[in-house]
Amino acid sequence: MSVCYSDEFGRKIIGNLINDRRFCTSCGELCDSCRDFRPSYAMNLVEIHELPADLPEFVDDPEGYLPEKMLPCDLLLALNLHPDILATVPELVRKSNAKAVIAPVEDPFLAPAGLVGQLKKKLEEMNVEYEFPKPFCSLQKIGQYHIDTFVELGFGKPELHIELDESGKEIALARVVRDAPCGCTWYVARKLSHSDVVDFEETVSKAHHAYPCTASMQHDPELGDTILHGAGYIIRESVSSAIKEAQKED
Repeated sequence: MSVCYSDEFGRKIIGNLINDRRFCTSCGELCDSCRDFRPSYAMNLVEIHELPADLPEFVDDPEGYLPEKMLPCDLLLALNLHPDILATVPELVRKSNAKAVIAPVEDPFLAPAGLVGQLKKKLEEMNVEYEFPKPFCSLQKIGQYHIDTFVELGFGKPELHIELDESGKEIALARVVRDAPCGCTWYVARKLSHSDVVDFEETVSKAHHAYPCTASMQHDPELGDTILHGAGYIIRESVSSAIKEAQKED
């Protein structure tokens, strides 16, 4: 897996993938090192390239910003790149011999629908798997080997396991089964533990905003809403499903 990124969003994804000890600060001084048992996927990363973020609106020579050489990889993550740089993804694929591309859409300005459509067509012609999840935490298995393998590592649409206390009114435990790639699910799970079931939507909403979610607050024409709100709906739905499963078990 290779990563090309250009801002804080990319750094968050990388920190979560490698499980950097400095990554999670949700509990502050009360940290009990709960993430220590979670695997690090640092060995799965072939290389990381940070590309410029402070570029003009129009870039005359986008390929001039690309790495000269890249090591071969199975999966290329293209994270929040300037749209003119994003347009060069097929060239990044050629340089890295990548078999799949995941380019999450967290900001409608950076990945307009027309550009995404063009990239999909080019990647299909190159016989390269692709996904452009909007937002990244909407990613699910799609029947493509390399994309599905990334999801199987435990990253994509959030999934939680929840246990209730004897009264059924309080969440005794919230455990992450599959994390949002940015790490937000882990933070939400910590805030859910020992909270009231009846207030779970408010608890999730506060945690999601406090993390904070890195998706854009710009209106997205395809969603008819902001991508940040879309991410919020996804995590609330995931927690709701986990609570319903816990109630069935009781």
